[in-house]
Amino acid sequence: MNENKRMTSIARKINISFWLKEVGNVIGINIIIAFLIMGTWMYWCTTKLPDQVTGEHYYFNVNKEKHTLEYVIDGSDRKSYAYDFRDVRDLVAVPGIILLSAEGFVLFFALFRTSVVRRKLKPLNDLAVKAEQISKMSFEQNGMEDQKKRSDKKSAKTFDQNQMDHLEQAISHISPDDAEQGVHTGDKELKSIEIALNNLLRNMKENERRQVRFVSDASHELRTPIAVIQGYVNMLDRWGKEDEKVLTESIEALKNESQHMKELVEQLLFLARGDSGRNTLNKVKLDLNQMVSEVWEESQMIDEKHRYLFRGTDPAYMTGDIAMIKQSIRIFVQNAAKYSSDGADITLGVMLESGYVSYMIQDEGIGMESSDVVHIFERFYRSDEARNGETGGSGLGLSIAKWIVDAHSGTIQVVSRPEIGTRFIVRFPMCE
Repeated sequence: MNENKRMTSIARKINISFWLKEVGNVIGINIIIAFLIMGTWMYWCTTKLPDQVTGEHYYFNVNKEKHTLEYVIDGSDRKSYAYDFRDVRDLVAVPGIILLSAEGFVLFFALFRTSVVRRKLKPLNDLAVKAEQISKMSFEQNGMEDQKKRSDKKSAKTFDQNQMDHLEQAISHISPDDAEQGVHTGDKELKSIEIALNNLLRNMKENERRQVRFVSDASHELRTPIAVIQGYVNMLDRWGKEDEKVLTESIEALKNESQHMKELVEQLLFLARGDSGRNTLNKVKLDLNQMVSEVWEESQMIDEKHRYLFRGTDPAYMTGDIAMIKQSIRIFVQNAAKYSSDGADITLGVMLESGYVSYMIQDEGIGMESSDVVHIFERFYRSDEARNGETGGSGLGLSIAKWIVDAHSGTIQVVSRPEIGTRFIVRFPMCE
C-alpha cells in the first residue's frame, strides 16, 4: 500500500468519525427544539384559559383520537378546554421542513469531506517525509549542501503555513555533525513534534557514531589476525621448508589465529542476524537452575585454574531458548574466568524473586571502574585493563549475551569494584 492510499484511508476514517458525531449532534438539537416548541405551545395554551379558571386546579390530558391537548378543571364544576395539536403542526411544518432539509444537505455533503481532512493532515505527512529524508541523509560533508538545498523547498500551502514554514526552516538548518543541534521553532503547537524529531535526530547521530566505531573496531580486530597469518606464511615461505622448528611454530600460530578469526566472524554474523531479526528463538519451558548447574559442571571439567562454586535453588522455570540461555551463561562464566587470577573463586547461583527468576555470576577478578561498566555491553569495547592484559577476546561476548537477554525480556544488573571483583545478575520473567 502506497503512502497516498494509506493517507486516504486514515482521512476517510477521521471524516466518518466526525460525521457520526455531527449526526448525533443534529439529532440531539432537533429533540431539544421539539421539546422547546411543545413547551412553548403548552404555555401559550395555558395563557388562553379563561381568567376565572386560572386560579383553580387543572391537569393536562392528551386525547389521541381527537389530536387535542385538554385542560381539565378539577373543581365543583368539571370543565375541559381542548387545543388541537394540528395547529402547532401546521405552524412549524414549513420551518421544520426547511430546517430538516438544510440539515440533510449538510450531513450529506459532510460525507465527502475526506479531501479536506487529507489537506489538514498534509503537514503531518510532510513532517514524516522530512524525517525520512533526514534519516537517509548522508553523513559525509560533501553531501550536506545538496541536502540543504532539497530541504529548503517550500511545502504546499496548509491550514497554518507560518507554523509549517518555521518547522521546515528549523529542520533545513540542522547539521548532522552537530550533536547538540536540534529542531526549535518556538511554537507551542509544534512542541511535541519538535521533541519527536529531536529524539529521532539524537538516535540517528548516536547510531551513526556506534556504526562508525563498530566498523573501525571490526576492521582492527580482523586486521590483526590477518597480519599475523600473513607474517607466519611469509616466514614459512622463507625458512619453514627446511627448519622444522619454524614449521611447527608457524603451524601452531596459524591454527590459533584462524580459530580466533573463525570465532570473531561467527560472533559478527550472530550480531548481524540479530540486528536484522533473523535469529530464531525456539522458546520452551525450562529450568534455569538446571541450566546453570550444567554450565557449572562443564566449567569445572574444562577449567582447572579456578574454583567454581554453585548455589542452587528449587526449580526456577522460565520460557526461553535452551541453547541461547546456556550460551549467555557460558559467556558470563568465561568472562569471569578471563579476568580472574588462578585459584580465584567463581560463583554461579540461581535465585527466585517475586515474578522473576535470575542467575548470578560472581568473580574475584580485576573488577571495573564505574565509567567502564556503562560501556561493557558495547561491541568491541574493552577497558584499558582488559586491553593491556593478555586475555585475548574480541569484545563481542558481552554484546551477544545482552542481545540474548534482551530477546528473552530479561535485564542485567552489574556490580563491580576494582581489585575486588564483578557480579552479574540476569533476571527473566518467571514461568508458572
